[in-house]
Amino acid sequence: MLGGEGFKYVGEWRSDDGAVLEYVKEIDGITINGVDIITFADGKITHFKVMVRPLKAMNLLHQLMGAQLANAQLAKG
Repeated sequence: MLGGEGFKYVGEWRSDDGAVLEYVKEIDGITINGVDIITFADGKITHFKVMVRPLKAMNLLHQLMGAQLANAQLAKG
């Protein structure tokens, strides 16, 4: 949903068992600022959380993801 043109990581914080990756992207004139919070063990991701701000960005993503899921359901028949 967020990858592709205009998507940019702007911060990264790591520890022995996790990482926080901060990113930005603009969609429809709304700047989305978010973080991926990742925990891992034995080389595998054990927890993945996405946080997005501001609220109007979250509302936009909710709308876009809903449309994408609806299209996927239609394609399945």
